[in-house]
Amino acid sequence: MIRLTGLPRVARYPRASVSRNESTVSVVFSGEEGSSRIDVPLTRLGDGEDPEATELRLSGDLQRMGYRVERLPPAA
Repeated sequence: MIRLTGLPRVARYPRASVSRNESTVSVVFSGEEGSSRIDVPLTRLGDGEDPEATELRLSGDLQRMGYRVERLPPAA
């Protein structure tokens, strides 16, 4: 279960770009006033789950919260 707290307000940063690498998922929230980046270790998002499934679930949660989500290719 992912508990999303402390995220920037959708009205201020309506776009969220989600990407992952071997150990983290990065979310860049952006809007008219700039951007804010959050890096979260995969272990905090899904204990032993498939990294892609964790990323997809996080993207879906953000979209349900009102962000316009863009999924970027995994970083090498």
